[in-house]
Amino acid sequence: MTAPTPHPSTRGLTPYPVGLLLTGRRVVVVGGGQVAQRRLPALIAAGADIHLISPATTPAVSAMADAGELTWHQRPYADGDLADTWYALVATDDPAVNTAVSAEADRLRVFCSRSDDASAATAWTPASGHDSGATVAVLTGDPRHSAALRDSIVAGLRDGSLAARQYRARDAGVALVGGGPGDPDLITVRGRRLLADADVVVADRLAPRELLAELPPHVEVIDASKIPYGRYMAQEAINNTLIEHAKAGKFVVRLKGGDPYVFGRGGEELLACVEAGVPVTVVPGISSSISVPAAAGVPVTHRGLTHEFTVISGHVGPGDRSLTNWAAVAGMTGTLVLLMAVDKIGAIAAELIAHGRAADTPVAVVQEGTTATQRRVDATLATVGETVAAEGIKPPAVIVIGEVVHVLGS
Repeated sequence: MTAPTPHPSTRGLTPYPVGLLLTGRRVVVVGGGQVAQRRLPALIAAGADIHLISPATTPAVSAMADAGELTWHQRPYADGDLADTWYALVATDDPAVNTAVSAEADRLRVFCSRSDDASAATAWTPASGHDSGATVAVLTGDPRHSAALRDSIVAGLRDGSLAARQYRARDAGVALVGGGPGDPDLITVRGRRLLADADVVVADRLAPRELLAELPPHVEVIDASKIPYGRYMAQEAINNTLIEHAKAGKFVVRLKGGDPYVFGRGGEELLACVEAGVPVTVVPGISSSISVPAAAGVPVTHRGLTHEFTVISGHVGPGDRSLTNWAAVAGMTGTLVLLMAVDKIGAIAAELIAHGRAADTPVAVVQEGTTATQRRVDATLATVGETVAAEGIKPPAVIVIGEVVHVLGS
C-alpha cells in the first residue's frame, strides 16, 4: 500500500529533530478535545508541568486532571497564558484561538505546535512509538503519513522483520569514502555503513555535515577542512593522521566531498597508507561534476548537442602552472565542467575565448549544489567573470560551459 504523501502546506519545510527534556518545566496545552487527549500521555510521561487551558475536556482528559497529572484551567485561553512556558501545544477547533496562541508564542520565543496548521507552527509533534528502550519518532508534515511510517517501523522492530543493526567493530584500517556533492542522502549505501562503524572520522569541509550528527558519541571527528585561500590542514598532516590512528588499532573513515579520486587527493592518501602498510578500502562517491549540474537542471550531455564532457580543475588558472591544454579545450565542442574555478573563472573564460570558443557560449554557475542553499546563476563566456563577482559567488561552486546549459531552461 502506498503511504500518503506529505501535506502540500508543509512541502519544502525541513524540521530539525530534537528530543525535549521537559521534566518539571511548564508546558501549556490549549484545548481539551481528542487531539489533546492523544498528545497528553507523552507529555505526562516526560514529567512536564502541564497546564491545560480549555472550558471543557473529554472525560479521559478530565480524569488526568483529577489524578493530578496536569493542572486544568477551566476557562478560555487569554493572552499571557504562555508566560514562563517552555513549550506550547494548540489543539482547539477555533482557528482564531489557535492563531492568537501562535502569535503569543512567537513574541515570547516559545516553540509551539498546532494541530490545525503545521505550516504555521514552529514545532511539529512527531508520531512516536517505543520498542526495547528506543523511541521512534517520525516527522513528515502530514500526521497520517507520519503515523503510517511509525507503525511500520515499530511493528518491524517488534516482529523482527526490521533488524536494528548494532555497532560492529571493524579491523583497523582506512576507508576513503566519497560523501557525494553535499546532500546527505546522496552518499552511497556502503559509504554510510562504513561511516556508522568508524572509530575515527577525518572529514573534509565539503563532506555532508549532517552525517556527522548521526555518529555515536564515542567517534572522534577530526576536521581536515581545506578552505580556499584560508586555513587548512596540510595534506601530509592528513596522511599522517590516517596512518597514526589506523596503526593504533582504529577503523578510520576519511569522509570526502564528491568522489575521492576526482580532484579529491584520494590517490595521494591511498599511496601514503599503502606505503605505511595500512589496509585501505576505497568507496566511490557521486561526483559533484555531474550531480550538481543535474540538480540545477543541466544535463552534462544531451543527444544531438554533445558527444563528450570534460571535467577540469580550475584552481590553477591559465599561465599559472596549469597542466591544462586550454587551446585544445577551447577547440572542443562538448560540455566543459569546471571545479574549484570560482576565483579563476574570468581568466579561464578569457583564455577560452582567445582560443576560439564563442563568447556567447552559455554558462551556468551552481553554488552549494544539492544542498538547501543551492543557487544557480547564468551568464555567457564573455560575462561570467563579472557575473560571478557581482553575484558574490563563493566556493564550492560548479561551473558548466556549453549549450546544454539551456536544454531544460534556465
